[in-house]
Amino acid sequence: MSDTPRPLDDDRRLIDALLDDTLGSDQADTVPDANDLLARLEREPAACDYLVERAVLHVGLRQLLRRRRLADWAVSRAQADVTRPHDAAGAIPRGSRRLFEPYRGWLAAAACLALVVAGWQLRSRPYATVTTGIGTAGLATGRTVRGETHELTAGVLELKTRRGADLVIEAPAAFRFESPQRLRLTKGRIAADVPPQAKGFTVVTPSGEAIDLGTRFAVDVPASGEAEVHVFDGEVVAHAGAHMPKNLRDGEAISLATNAARELRTAAFIRGGEVAELAAAVAAGREHVSHDAAARLQADPALVAWLDFEGPDATAGARAMDAAGGQCRIVQGRWPGSRAADFTEMGDHIPIDVGAGEDYPQLTLAAWVRLDRLGAPFQSLYHTDGWEADNPGQAHWMLTHAGVMRLALRGIKLAPGALELQGHPDSRSPVLGEEGRWIHLAAVYDSAAKTARFYVDGAFDSETQLALAPPARLGRARIGNWNMNDRRLSGRIDEFFILGRALGDDEIRAIHASGNPYEVVRR
Repeated sequence: MSDTPRPLDDDRRLIDALLDDTLGSDQADTVPDANDLLARLEREPAACDYLVERAVLHVGLRQLLRRRRLADWAVSRAQADVTRPHDAAGAIPRGSRRLFEPYRGWLAAAACLALVVAGWQLRSRPYATVTTGIGTAGLATGRTVRGETHELTAGVLELKTRRGADLVIEAPAAFRFESPQRLRLTKGRIAADVPPQAKGFTVVTPSGEAIDLGTRFAVDVPASGEAEVHVFDGEVVAHAGAHMPKNLRDGEAISLATNAARELRTAAFIRGGEVAELAAAVAAGREHVSHDAAARLQADPALVAWLDFEGPDATAGARAMDAAGGQCRIVQGRWPGSRAADFTEMGDHIPIDVGAGEDYPQLTLAAWVRLDRLGAPFQSLYHTDGWEADNPGQAHWMLTHAGVMRLALRGIKLAPGALELQGHPDSRSPVLGEEGRWIHLAAVYDSAAKTARFYVDGAFDSETQLALAPPARLGRARIGNWNMNDRRLSGRIDEFFILGRALGDDEIRAIHASGNPYEVVRR
C-alpha cells in the first residue's frame, strides 16, 4: 500500500462497508455515520485518497479473480486481505498487487465511477426538512434541503436536520448545508436546539465557527459587523482564525472575530415554541388586520410621529440616520417581510425631531418592543435631548432595571402617597419575559387630569396621580440609546408612534389586539 495517511478506525469501517455494498442499511448507527463519512471525504484529502486506493484494490480483485477463475483458496486469501483494513505491517501481499497491476488504469476509472455513484447516493438524501415556513418563499413546510444555497429575504424558517437538531433561521439570512452536521451562515440569525445524537453540529460564519457539544445556542451574523455566539444551555466550542478555540458554557456569549466576551442576549432569537404561535397568527390572517389598524392610526389627526421602517426607502432611511449621527440595524419586524429597528451596540439610536415649539397637554407614546435583556440602570425608548430646569415638560420614556416602564417629564411632582420612590411615574408589572416576545407598551400622559397611565400588551397596568403636571414638550430626541452611560437599549422596536391626545383603555386594547403577532395570547 502507499504512504497514504490512515483515517480513523470508524472511517476504515465505513469505507469497507461502502465498498461491500452494506453502507446505508437499516442498522440504527449506519445512516449518521454515513453522513459523517461524506462530510469527512469532502474536507479531508487523506481520507479521500485512502478510499480511492481501497476502491481500486477492491474492484480490481473482484474483476480479476472472476476472470481468471482462481482456486477457492486464492479467492479466500485475496478477499480476506481486501476486507481487512490493514495487516500487522500495514501492507498488501505482493502477489495481490501484481495480479491487478496491468489493469490499474481501468480499475482506477471503475473505482472513480463507484465513488461518484456512492457520493450521489449520499448527497441525494436530504440534510434537513422544513418543519415550519412562515412567509419564506420557496421554502414551504415539508420541503427537503440539501447542499444548495438559500437566500431568505423574509419570514422565519424552522428546520429539523437528519440527526434531529431543531434550527430556527430568521430573515434576512443566507445559508447552505455543507453536510447534515455542518451549516454555513453568511448572514442572519439562527437558534439551534441540539439533542445528544446530533452532538457536533457546527455553524460556520465568515468570522469563524461554533461547534455544538450538546446544547441550545444561537449565532448572529449581521450583514456587516462581527458574528456572535450565544449559549443558552450546555457547551459550545467557538473557533475563529488565529484565535485558540474557546469553550462557552451556559449564559456566555462571544464575538467570533475578536474572541471578546459579549452580553448574552437571550431574547434576540426566535425559538421553536414561538414559531408555532407566529405561524398560527399568520394563518389566521392577523397580519392583514394589523396593517389595516396601522393605516387607521396613521390617519389620526392627532398623530405626531410614526415610525414602522417599512417601504422601499427603509434602507435608505437607515443610511440617512448614519449621516445624521444615528445608527441602527434594520431587521425583521413582527410579521414576515416587515421591518424593525434593532439596537445592539452601545450607541445604536434613531434621531427624531417632531413637535418642536408646541405644548402637549395630552400625550400617548406607544410601540411594539422585543427586548433582548434588561440593562442597568435603564433601557431607553424615547428621550428628548436635554433635561433643563427652564424647559419643563421634556419627556423621557424608558424601562428601569426592574423591568417596569417609567414616564419622566421635567418638572412633574408626584401626588402625596405615591408608591414610586424616585419621583417619577412607574408601571407596576415587569415587561420582559424569560424567553423574549414581542410586547406592546404604551404610556399616556394627561396634564389636565394630572395622571400618567401605563399599559402592557393592551391591558391597563397602573395609574400615577400627580401634584404638578406641566404640558409635555418634544422636539429633538432619540429613539433607542440616549447616551453612552446609563441610557441604553438592547432589542427591537416596531411601529413606534406618538399621539398628541390621551388614548383610552378600549383604544389601546384594540391596538394591541389588532397588531398582536401571536394567535395564542398569554396575558
